[in-house]
Amino acid sequence: MVKKGDTVLILAGKDKGKTGKVLKTIAKKDRVIVEGINIVKKHVKTNQKYENGGIFDIEAPIHVSNVRKVEKSTKKKD
Repeated sequence: MVKKGDTVLILAGKDKGKTGKVLKTIAKKDRVIVEGINIVKKHVKTNQKYENGGIFDIEAPIHVSNVRKVEKSTKKKD
């Protein structure tokens, strides 16, 4: 089970092999949002929140089957 704050390895897609921290989980859709992974461009119209509007880079959700939790190494180095 992947939870918020876990470090995960991306197994598939354009960011395969990268690692990142889980920012949010979407349980109903079996998806997670990972920091710095699956970046997409979002066009935003001018509104109260974004006064100038524009094009923003955001992290899009990725299916939970495409990530694997990375266990912290407890090995002691010689």
